[in-house]
Amino acid sequence: MKQLATTLMLTGLTVLAGCQSLVGLDAPKVAEAAPPAVAPTMIAPMVEKRETFMATGYAVISVQNHKNPAQQRLLAIRASKLDAYRSLTEQVYGQQLDANTTVADMTVLNDTFRTRVEGVIYGANLVSITPVGEDTYETTMSLDRTVVQDLRSLYLSQLASRRR
Repeated sequence: MKQLATTLMLTGLTVLAGCQSLVGLDAPKVAEAAPPAVAPTMIAPMVEKRETFMATGYAVISVQNHKNPAQQRLLAIRASKLDAYRSLTEQVYGQQLDANTTVADMTVLNDTFRTRVEGVIYGANLVSITPVGEDTYETTMSLDRTVVQDLRSLYLSQLASRRR
């Protein structure tokens, strides 16, 4: 019972934290306000920790929607590359998380999580495309720290221009 209460509390905090980050995004526009000074200072330490951001993506060959095995392999390579791009995007911009928990009679009936990633990635380097086992491809990509800084600066300036 104590473990369930702890789980519910942590889930509630996750939901509240996710909601907190959404507050103010659709707020009425006020006279030309400068972008918040907090954002760059929060982002800077994360960027300074790593020289290169690495991401790995995976895709299964047999589930690709094609009858020709060679075409299935090509589609799996493409899907694994897109998965690696998604992973890089998560590292650069973060991830929006929505969570819902339904509780009745102090029992969790349903626990749902949805995530969303949105951003622009350019300048990523393809490190490797490797078959893993007999039915999977793995793609590894890297992104230099200076490119990440540029991407985040563009993102912050875009947010600031939306609020004006």
